[in-house]
Amino acid sequence: MSRKGKQPISIPKGVEISISGQKITAKGPKGTLERELPAQLTAKKDEQNLLIELNEGQEEYSNLHGLFRSLVANMVAGVSSGFERRLEMIGVGYRASVQGQLLDLLIGLSHPTKLPIPKGVEVKVEKNTMIILTGNDKHTLGQFAAVIRSKKRPEPYQGKGIRYVGEYVRKKAGKTAAKK
Repeated sequence: MSRKGKQPISIPKGVEISISGQKITAKGPKGTLERELPAQLTAKKDEQNLLIELNEGQEEYSNLHGLFRSLVANMVAGVSSGFERRLEMIGVGYRASVQGQLLDLLIGLSHPTKLPIPKGVEVKVEKNTMIILTGNDKHTLGQFAAVIRSKKRPEPYQGKGIRYVGEYVRKKAGKTAAKK
C-alpha cells in the first residue's frame, strides 16, 4: 500500500469538490480544475477531507494510488491559493517582455525567441530580467517554466543563462594561464 496515498486531502474553505464517477472537479477562487481517476482508484469525500482509495484486489497499482493522491492534492491547492514560479535571467543584454499571448526572450541568439503562453498561466516580467509565472495548474506551470529555462540553460563557467530563483549553479574553473 502507498503511504502517501493513504493520507487524506484537507479541503480548504471556499473550495468545492464534486465527484462524478471517476472524475473529480475542484472549484475555488483561482478557477476550476478536473482530473479523471483510473479504474483502480475511487474517491470519497466527507466533511473536510477527500480520500483517494485503492480498490480491493488492485494492490499492484499502489504506485498509482500515491501519484493520483498527490495530483488531486495539487489540484485542490491550485484552485485555493495557486502556484508561482520565478525565473531570473543573468547575462549582458538578456531581456524578456510579454507581447499579448507571447513571451519574447532576448537571450543572445541571432533571432528573437517567442514562446506562446499556455492557457491558465499568467506571466509578468519585472526589471526586464525577472520572469514570474502564476497559475492554478502545477503541471502546466512547471512545464512552461522548464521550456523557458531550456532556451538558455545556465552555463557552468560564467553562470549566464536562465535559472530558477534560488537555484545553485556550480561553477567550473576555467583554463589558467600557463606558467613557465
